[in-house]
Amino acid sequence: MRNANFEKNGIEKASTSSTLSTNSVGFTQNQKNKTKVIFVMGATATGKSKLSIDLATYFSGEIINSDKIQVYEGLDIITNKITEAEGRGIPHHMIGFVDPNRDFTVDDFCRHALQNIDIISKKGKLPIIAGGSNSYVETLVEDSKFKFQDNFECCFIWLDVSKNVLYKRVANRVDEMVEAGLVEEVWGMFVPEADYTKGIRRAIGAPEMHDYFMLEKDTNINDSTKNEKLAHAIEEIKVNTYMLVDSQFRKIQRLREELGWKMHRIDATSVHEKCGKDAEDEWMKEVLEKTITIMDEFLK
Repeated sequence: MRNANFEKNGIEKASTSSTLSTNSVGFTQNQKNKTKVIFVMGATATGKSKLSIDLATYFSGEIINSDKIQVYEGLDIITNKITEAEGRGIPHHMIGFVDPNRDFTVDDFCRHALQNIDIISKKGKLPIIAGGSNSYVETLVEDSKFKFQDNFECCFIWLDVSKNVLYKRVANRVDEMVEAGLVEEVWGMFVPEADYTKGIRRAIGAPEMHDYFMLEKDTNINDSTKNEKLAHAIEEIKVNTYMLVDSQFRKIQRLREELGWKMHRIDATSVHEKCGKDAEDEWMKEVLEKTITIMDEFLK
């Protein structure tokens, strides 16, 4: 992006591109007098947080987190919570507010999301729901008990990146997390009898470290063996994240093809193939300007 604090009129809006793939079937058209809500969807590491912050800056919005692990307090590195600097002063809701040892159910998510949509819209702001937990978003939109489709008009932005490029990004990001203190962070909450099926310990990065930590506590194990176990744990984190990417992609495809959600696909592959200023310029051209064009049409 040319300027993180861009002015609304300072962006040259891109025309709708033929590369934007949409599903012609959906429920976002011809709905009047409903609160408009934006969903930013996509696999992990595609850039959903960055895009949602850019859009909230441009359209005067606030962000509701739809990542079921980021709702928990703690483990900021492995859950990849945004930093204060990355947030650029945009209000974020439903991040780090749940006790890490309790379960946060899909119904909990839906109730909190609806409450926050109401709060944001009453302030005259645009609600932007962003995150990778597509099953939670599906329940919010499709479960009749929440009456979402009766009350809201939706625009679904799907940020997509080719898998071979995204896998490289995932691997690099895991390495960056390790350098930032992932191992020390998880060690800080390690208990040998931990249940990795509940609360924040479900996060990728926590269960994978368990065997290494058990070795680390054993003074009879040499450092070479411990280092091998650590390297294996880090590789396992990467592999499990690749599997998460595949699962997230399949769920989005199902929402489009089986449930008929109108998805606006934005291909960000070229952004992740570049670095530095070239990547920022590519983001502006291939992602942000195209998304703004779609949203301008939706919001008018």
